[in-house]
Amino acid sequence: MTNPLYDALFGRNAGSDAPFLQLPGGDTLTHGGFVELAARYAATLTGLGLAPGDRLALQVEKSPEALAVYAGCVQAGIVFLPLNTAYTPAEISYFVGNSGAKLVLCDPRAEAGLTPVAAEAGAQLLTLAADGTGSFPDAAATAPATFETVARTEDDLAAFLYTSGTTGRSKGAMLSQRNLLSNAEVLVDYWRFTDKDVLLHALPIFHTHGLFVGTNITLLAGGSMIFLPKFDAEAVLANLPRATTMMGVPTFYTRLLAEDRFDRDLVAHMRLFVSGSAPLLAETHREFEARTGHRILERYGMTETNMNTSNPYDGARRAGTVGFPLPGVELKVCDPDTGAELPQGEIGQIEVRGPNVFQGYWQMPEKTAAELRADGFFITGDLGLIDDQGYVQIVGRGKDLIISGGYNIYPKEVELALDEAPGVLESAVIGAPHPDFGESVVGILVPQPGARIDTEAVAARLAGQLARFKQPRKLVVMDALPRNTMGKVQKNVLREQFADAFSEPA
Repeated sequence: MTNPLYDALFGRNAGSDAPFLQLPGGDTLTHGGFVELAARYAATLTGLGLAPGDRLALQVEKSPEALAVYAGCVQAGIVFLPLNTAYTPAEISYFVGNSGAKLVLCDPRAEAGLTPVAAEAGAQLLTLAADGTGSFPDAAATAPATFETVARTEDDLAAFLYTSGTTGRSKGAMLSQRNLLSNAEVLVDYWRFTDKDVLLHALPIFHTHGLFVGTNITLLAGGSMIFLPKFDAEAVLANLPRATTMMGVPTFYTRLLAEDRFDRDLVAHMRLFVSGSAPLLAETHREFEARTGHRILERYGMTETNMNTSNPYDGARRAGTVGFPLPGVELKVCDPDTGAELPQGEIGQIEVRGPNVFQGYWQMPEKTAAELRADGFFITGDLGLIDDQGYVQIVGRGKDLIISGGYNIYPKEVELALDEAPGVLESAVIGAPHPDFGESVVGILVPQPGARIDTEAVAARLAGQLARFKQPRKLVVMDALPRNTMGKVQKNVLREQFADAFSEPA
């Protein structure tokens, strides 16, 4: 018996002298060296008493060693649970307790705060710093550089990823070996990755985008990564000449466009720029292409499914869309109330089915049954449509839908109109309670650098573009929109902030 995910991503590279991780200080870790490090970690984890199927929670800074923990878990059959580095001990307590993690790996600076958390959950606690030091690497220092890979099937769990939990408790999405491997295999082919590719990697590795998309694709293709600890415009500009591909969130690209040195000559050798995790503004698309000659490839994925759709590698990459369903993925747009599939062009709830779709939510059978249909279709909670050319468009989350006076308002439509107004860099549209209409529209505007937004002029402009019921009854200017670590606008935060926008004055 084999271990499909380990064999495909790691085992095939054993003994290889080809570069895998190119580090900021100039050091390079080969594929073979990485496999040996992972084997030491797998042996150490086993020696600490972790058995196949046990969970390991990791909250550490990005480093080659942190990535090797993931590989070691796969080799030893341990379920890998990466956690956002911004989480507090109180939040970590929930994840560790809910997952039943047997071991917590944390940054040495967080050890004091997490010691009682681990103790309460009955978990071991060891440390791993960004520079590769800590009690866990110390324990692994004398471990052998080979480890007998634990047999796993494609249906065995490989990872838990917890959803962001903007409504209620976070849910642990259970991802199998097949979920992760099938998606990597499709993307390597669809995006034309080879062992000659060098991915500029500035994403975190506690999230699907940086870990299961960027890293898994590179490993499967046998390529290498310029492994930056985080996005820094100076570091990215300095390293772009050595890269062939880059994956990022929209913020990466807007920050690069703010740099005069980011031009056509700097990226003439680049093959592909990919954006995801948050919507990319059409204006960013246009400006990026005008500046560089490259058209960003936008795609659509989720914690529970990895990648579902992608704009084509060859063919039109259309701004405002996320392309077509990937090979092997079925996508349909359904009536949220009845579940019936809607005609092309109508807005409804997106559902997907394929080998990429997760196994359910950990210890939440009711939530699993509510969101994962018996026929395998996952109810994403995203609203969208399939246009007349077959491209998928996302218009927002179901919970972001505004119903005002009985009329449905899709925030994306209003945001697109606001984004075109003079002086507006970006916008967010939310619903707030309204005494007459149930709820009504609030538009939050962020000005372009140095610009001043005339909200009355913006409102007058919208009068000729949108039906009256869609027009914001209140426009607010803010310096920046609240975002999570992957660049998604936190509309739940905005809804709380503007909950009283239409309240009667005291």
